Amino acid sequence: MQSETALRVVHEPAEGVDLAAAELHAAQFLEALGVSLESESLRGTPGRMARAYAELFSPRPFDLTTFPNDEGYDELVLARGIPVRSVCEHHLLPFVGVAHVGYLPGERILGLSKLARIVEHFARRPQVQERLTKQVADWLAEHVHPKGVGVVIEAEHTCMTLRGVQAAGSSTVTSTLLGTLREDARSRQEFFALTGVNP
Repeated sequence: MQSETALRVVHEPAEGVDLAAAELHAAQFLEALGVSLESESLRGTPGRMARAYAELFSPRPFDLTTFPNDEGYDELVLARGIPVRSVCEHHLLPFVGVAHVGYLPGERILGLSKLARIVEHFARRPQVQERLTKQVADWLAEHVHPKGVGVVIEAEHTCMTLRGVQAAGSSTVTSTLLGTLREDARSRQEFFALTGVNP
């Protein structure tokens, strides 16, 4: 009997990546906004834009490795301060922050680094923070089968701080709770206390 199981997690772009077309359209986009690409420093910008966005939208594959919970550990497992870097799907401007991801183990426990991998997996595409928070929680619930899952994301959205209202220093907090962490008040309180977030 194997002591661990692994699920290969890969996110394939729906149409693949065409860097040449992205570079061409990036140049047209910049020129349409009145940005001249004649100078030496800007000549390579469309290609750099294409490669940068391709990287932002391409999650790295990873193995979701779990192990038997032989000791019957039934307390909260929490990874705090996981970096979040994504792109707002409404303006294609970055939002950055941290995620706090916790779960109450069931029959299996998860390699700790995988919590950060799961956050990155869903963040590496045009997103809204609300959906990202729920996707991470739902995916953990479906693939690890814990007794409860909690996800909190705190992020600064440059679509709000650099343009429009220009609310510098503002942050957005979203949360999703599933299972025991949603249903049991004490477990919910412990989760929020450990994340340092006041609901």
